[in-house]
Amino acid sequence: MIVALIAAAVLVGIDQLIKLWAMNVLQEKETIPFLHIGDFKIMDLTYLENSGAVFGSFAGMRWLLVAVTGILLVACIWGLIRYHDKSKIVCTCLTLILAGGVGNLIDRLFRGGLVIDYLDLKLFDFAIFNFADCCVVIGVGLFLIYILFIDPKQAKARKEAEKAKEESAANG
Repeated sequence: MIVALIAAAVLVGIDQLIKLWAMNVLQEKETIPFLHIGDFKIMDLTYLENSGAVFGSFAGMRWLLVAVTGILLVACIWGLIRYHDKSKIVCTCLTLILAGGVGNLIDRLFRGGLVIDYLDLKLFDFAIFNFADCCVVIGVGLFLIYILFIDPKQAKARKEAEKAKEESAANG
């Protein structure tokens, strides 16, 4: 549990340092080419202040976004408390989601409701996003993989082990 909270704090720190860099360097330049292979653009660094959520949805609804994020962060902390010693994968997922949520919540609370975004995928037309967003998406993605593919197998294995234990006790 302590390791998860320390990891989340480190990830939040990384997120905030990158956002400070973006505000101090990238904001005045607007866009810096980042990953290009010849004329083929993969990613640029583009400064954007986002008042909404994903793809600019809920723009201007700062307090709604703060409230929803707060509720989700409480759920993540509850999950960490409940499952920290049961599943390293779930713990990792919740740590990533918690870190990303806190990183963007800091922006919403202390930067006038604006989240600083800077990762601009040029490979295909996509939203501009940030490190905190990456943490949340990776955490949720891993959590879905766990729920869909790993947990059912573990539950089946537990049931089979319990059944075998009961049978050996009955035959015993």
